[in-house]
Order: sequence, then structure tokens, then C-alpha cells
Amino acid sequence: MRRRSFIQSIAGLTVVSSVIASCHRQRVIGGSVIGANFHTGHLLRDKKFAAPVSTTEHAVVIVGGGISGLSAARYLHRQGVRDIVILDLEKEMGGNAACGKNDISAYPWGAHYVPIPNNDLTEYTDFMRECGVITSDAAAPLPAYNDYYICFDPEERLYINGQWQEGLIPQFGVPASEKAQIQQFLDKMQAFRLAKGQDGKDAFTIPLDHSSKDPAFTQLDSLTMKQWLQQQGLTSPYLQWYVNYCTRDDYGTTYDEISAWVGIHYFASRKGKGSNAEHHDVLTWPEGNGWLAAHLKQELQPYFHNEALVARIQQENDTLAVDYFDVKESRLKRIIAQQCILAVPQFVAARILQDEARLQKVHQHIQYSPWMVANIRTKELKERSGPPLSWDNVIYNSPSLGYVEATHQEIRQGIHRRNLTYYLPLTAHTPAEGRKAALERTHAEWVKLIVEDLEKVHSNITDAIEEVNVMIWGHAMAKPLPGIAHGTIRQELAASVNDRLHFAHTDLAGNSIFEEAFYQGLSAAKKVMTHLSGNI
Repeated sequence: MRRRSFIQSIAGLTVVSSVIASCHRQRVIGGSVIGANFHTGHLLRDKKFAAPVSTTEHAVVIVGGGISGLSAARYLHRQGVRDIVILDLEKEMGGNAACGKNDISAYPWGAHYVPIPNNDLTEYTDFMRECGVITSDAAAPLPAYNDYYICFDPEERLYINGQWQEGLIPQFGVPASEKAQIQQFLDKMQAFRLAKGQDGKDAFTIPLDHSSKDPAFTQLDSLTMKQWLQQQGLTSPYLQWYVNYCTRDDYGTTYDEISAWVGIHYFASRKGKGSNAEHHDVLTWPEGNGWLAAHLKQELQPYFHNEALVARIQQENDTLAVDYFDVKESRLKRIIAQQCILAVPQFVAARILQDEARLQKVHQHIQYSPWMVANIRTKELKERSGPPLSWDNVIYNSPSLGYVEATHQEIRQGIHRRNLTYYLPLTAHTPAEGRKAALERTHAEWVKLIVEDLEKVHSNITDAIEEVNVMIWGHAMAKPLPGIAHGTIRQELAASVNDRLHFAHTDLAGNSIFEEAFYQGLSAAKKVMTHLSGNI
């Protein structure tokens, strides 16, 4: 059984070359280490800014051009608001949906797929219809999905016990007693997927806050996923590996840290159905979710101001003074705004607001997991026995999550060079230790780590690699630890300030997925519309 058959059942650094030793010789592998612009971003923490050199006025300022910020801007634009500025530190908008391209294909730098949407997510499915992902009109009994965007077969495979198997749920070489435990777990997850609380709501759904508040389910937020498995007598090492893989994959958090409620939500919240797709199907593109971000951005180009580090926001009478550092001009500027949306992580928002109490609260309750993502350009790879190269390729007991093949969705024939996107959540140490180690590691060290991992399944990987580019995400996503989903901290941090300053980010959703970011943006934009006056 395939894993998704269940769910489904620092700015660019100097280009470098790394020398990798093979059995008989050494060869140079080119590439670079790139990443979110942490050097400039750390100015917010370290630099004392002078007075702004210019002042302009706008109705709405959105800080952050990730999915939440883009979703908010798109909603406001469609409500007739045209006096908008979107400020973002990076050279391109998109946040964790960033992507790249080379002579082979496009490829993701972050999120690389979305599951089939739940059918009750009207605004989201309308967006999917505008993108051409859903090809039927809204009146159709079930949405029809564009076949080119549903992940092609073979979808996923797992290298386990010396052989590739189809799907990511361990099967090959797994003892019968452990297979029985895996099936017990899957049956429990299916029951949770169908369950409803005493309040009549689905026990687990999307957005997370639409889920039932029935204590029979919310009490699971006081446990870790590992503790819940132990309580259920689900002790199989193969099952525990699989669950840990899943929580690391979606949340950058190990199963002995993550809330059991959130861990179960991963398996039980997907309920979408189409005329040609089930809840276990996934939608993907060579560039991953960058494809969706590009559609969100289509109408918004006039509002973009990239390479802009927002330094502080202050209340001034009935307006907000938004000061930002223009990186290209190396000058501080000011925007006077009626309304502002902070679509950035809460530790960034607290520094922008110069709110020490808020910052301490964030540090006390929220941790942000670091990731490494590498895009690997290769020639043909030698394969172990079992199913052929798939979209998602995972190695049992590897510290990585394996790799996705960006060229998998290409319809052209005879592809002999490929882009592989390799994912490594840095969960072996504390987030701070992981960030520090990641930033200190050289390109050569990253390449060595990747090659040693992939040599287990591709004996010619050293000779096949043409280039490796590495992305460091220092604060990729908030970790949904016990007490986050159903505690009070998210609501406290999400509360608007003086009806002028609003927040939108997946750390306020407790779940770093596309739909949550999309609806965080919508929610903040609707608050802006309630209070906006003046130029629309």
C-alpha cells in the first residue's frame, strides 16, 4: 500500500565546486549553497536603523509575499482595493513555494504537491478552477481534475530490506505480526477520518480550526504521537518508522515531539473527492507549489516591492507607519498605511512590532524547524531491483525523506537527464543547533552527505551527478508540539491590534500546508475590508 494511497489509504552564495571521491578517482561536482536571505533578514535583529529618507501613503501594506500574503492581496484586489503594497525580503514572492529552473526542467525549492482539496473548501476550489486544475464548473456534482496535474504513475516507492517496493508503507520483508499492526493503525486512521464530534463537526478537517472541539478528540493534543502509539499497543518498528517519516515530511517534527492530535490530523483530515480523483490522490507540477504561487501572483505584479526588509511598524494617530529597508538602495523608507497585514512568522512579527512581551511568548511556545533541500541534476541512474523510478523515492531508515523527481510530470519521451529534489528536515538536534550547523556546513560537506545517502540505491550516483544546488531554510515551519493546536497561544498571537494590524501565517494555523496559508490570507484580508476606509 502506498503512503499517499492512505492519505490519499541565504541569498545566493558564491558558486562553488565540490570534490567527491569515488572508488578510483576524484571528480568535481559543481553547484552552490543558496537560501532565504538570512544575512539581510538578520539586520532586523542586529541593526539600528536611521530615520527614513522618504514617506509615501498607501491604503494597505502586506508584509510577506508567501502564500498567505499573496492570498490576502488577491482577495483585496478582487474586492476593488488597488492601493496595495506587498513588501518581501526575497527577490521573488512565494515563500516556501519557491521554485527554480534549469535546462532540464523546473523544480521545487520547497513544497512540491497538494492533496485533492476537501470539497467544502469553496474559495480554494474556486481558485483551483481558475488555475485550470479543476476543469468542471461549480455546478458539477463532483469536480473533475486536470489529468496532467494528478501525479502520474508510478507515484511512490520505498527502498527497504534490499529492494524497492511500491508505496511508502513498509511491506517488503515485514513480518506478518508487524503487518497486522500496520493494518490496525490504518483502520484507526480511517475511523478518525470518518469521525464526528458531539458538536457535529468532523473530528479532523481543514482548515484545522474547523475541526471538532469535542474533548474526546482534542485531548489528543496533550500527548505526543509516539505516546499515543504506545498507548494503543502499536509498537512495530516498521510502523513507528513510517509514522515518524510522515510527521517529519509534513511538519519537520519527529513523532516523539509532535502533538498526537496533529499527527492524526495528517492522516484523517483529507476527504476530497472528484469525478476522476479520490482523497488519496495528489496534484503536482515540475516546479511544485511554485506553479500555484505563480497563479496567485498573476494579478498582483503592480503591488510587489521585493528586497524590502520591514524594520518596524508604529501606530501614528489613526494610521500605521511602516518603515522598511530598501536593500537595492540601502536606504530606510516609510509608508503611511491605513491597514497592514503581517504575513510573516510570529518571531519576525514580534521584532517588527518591537514587542518584547510578544517575542518572549513566541520563544516560549513556538519552535521553527530548519530544513535542507537540494536540487540534483543527474544523468541516468543505475537502479536496484523492484519498481522503477517514481515521483517520490524514499529510503527506509534514512535521515532524509528521499527525493522527488521533478521531471516525472513531463509528457515528453526519452528523458535521459533529470532533476531530483532531495529533502532533509534537520531534526537530529534542537532547531537552533540545526540552523547553526546547516549554515556552517560547506557545499562539499552537503554533497558528501547526499551522495552517501543515495549510493544505497544508485551505485553510479557519483558519476551521474552533474550539479548539486543546496537551499537552507532556517525557519521553514512552526513545529506543532502538544498544546499548540488546541491551546490558546495561536488565538492570542492572531488577535488584531487596534483593528488596523492583522496577522496571517501558517504558524498561526498550527499546520504548514498550502490550504492553511491560503485561508490565513483570506481571513486577514476580510478583516482589512471590514475596517478599511478611504481609497479603494
